[in-house]
Amino acid sequence: MRSEVIEHNLGLSRRIHTSLAELPTTVLRQSQWKFLRIGLVAMDILMISVGFMLAYLVRFNMDIPFFYPHADNVMLGFYSVVAALLLPVWILTFRLYGLYAVKENLSRRHICAKLFNATTIPMFVVIVVDFFLPRFVIARGWLLLMWVFVYGFAVFGRFLMRRLVRHLRTKGYFLVPAIIVGANEESKLLAGQFLDERVSGLLLCGFISDEVASGTQVMEHLRVLGSLSNLEHLVQEMKAEEVIVTSSAVSSQDVLTLFKLYGVSNEVTLRLSSGLYEIITTGLQIQEFASVPLVKVSEFRLSGIDHFLKFALDYCFSIAAMLVVIPLCIVVGILIKLDSKGPVFHRRRVMGVKGKEFDAFKFRTMVVNGDEVLAAYPELKKKLDEEHKLKDDPRVTRMGRIIRKLSLDEFPQFFNVLRGEMSVVGPRMISPCEMQEYRKNGMNLLTVRPGITGLWQVSGRSDVTYQERVQMDMYYIRNWSVWMDINLIVKTIPALISRRGAY
Repeated sequence: MRSEVIEHNLGLSRRIHTSLAELPTTVLRQSQWKFLRIGLVAMDILMISVGFMLAYLVRFNMDIPFFYPHADNVMLGFYSVVAALLLPVWILTFRLYGLYAVKENLSRRHICAKLFNATTIPMFVVIVVDFFLPRFVIARGWLLLMWVFVYGFAVFGRFLMRRLVRHLRTKGYFLVPAIIVGANEESKLLAGQFLDERVSGLLLCGFISDEVASGTQVMEHLRVLGSLSNLEHLVQEMKAEEVIVTSSAVSSQDVLTLFKLYGVSNEVTLRLSSGLYEIITTGLQIQEFASVPLVKVSEFRLSGIDHFLKFALDYCFSIAAMLVVIPLCIVVGILIKLDSKGPVFHRRRVMGVKGKEFDAFKFRTMVVNGDEVLAAYPELKKKLDEEHKLKDDPRVTRMGRIIRKLSLDEFPQFFNVLRGEMSVVGPRMISPCEMQEYRKNGMNLLTVRPGITGLWQVSGRSDVTYQERVQMDMYYIRNWSVWMDINLIVKTIPALISRRGAY
């Protein structure tokens, strides 16, 4: 699946990158951002108004026992006035929180937290006014519902606008031409993340490097445009508005030179990578100690609203799955006991978050003396050590082959999810001895919980090479979203039915 994603991204790059001359003019590009800002304001006004009205209908027109009864329908005029007064306060608060800085706030990340804070401030304004003006009486139920609905509809409105912008980007709108300074491994990884213009909003023009010769093809359709000495000319020629510096590819003197050129420029935005992207997938924060800016590495890949969404998806799905898992455990357990001697469940020792080891549950599909059986097949043992899998494994029981073919062996891992050790969707679990196979990427696996399913599950499972699995795991960790999890859960069902790679 990762290769399909990359091919799709390159396809977008080929389609839009065919001619930079086809980009809208500078004036038109500036105008389209103004129109987008106006569109965001209009969408927020609409969503806030809907939130106001829905809060009123629920509070005063629905017989909910929790609220005190109100029969005075004349109050609609009063609450309409309050809503009209609050609306500009809300829009101003959104503005102060930078929610109309369109180039910075089209990404889904952190937008929910910003909207939450921005929708809460006007609530306190009403509470303060209500406290100091005794005659200004506001129903607390309406105030609470208004806050909930306005936040929910504001998030939904931003989602709609983001989908619209992503569509228009495929037509060449709302794209920012960008140049990457550096052409090393980290530069290529950064470029790989930016290739999907629908998400990044960047139209990559190419690389700048003093180490790699001009014209060298670094990635498909992306080459070295020239050296740092030609940067100013190339920025003008490519109409670049973003210069992204790969910190690990340039010297501190080069960074100083670039800062002098574009550090305070109104036309070009200068951005510096952390220099750790090639190695670390967790979030990085800039914090000042004694006026010194330092990079703080987060312990976990997900935090805040992302962590909550992941938690909610895992537990809601797992609790629902228990309706199938528990009866299945009883039936399959009986069949396993009838087929061969040994326990029903196999406990596999694997790596969890922050390196904490735990036992992942699986239905037992092998004989209990598996090591002795495998010792009789030295060529298979060697292959297992190299690839960590065997297609024709002599240790597998008759019932075990059926369980594997039907992809039932990992169903007991929903208990691991409920214990907080695993996720429904995540990277493939690995044993402690496999950590060396991931090399420098191994530490990234310890920032998220392993999953019952994932990219590897919908991409061929055991037919996928070990190195491809590593790449898929890194892609998943770097690009996680709740929508990706939902999409992978949906795609897992036909993957299980097809039984591709199940052995």
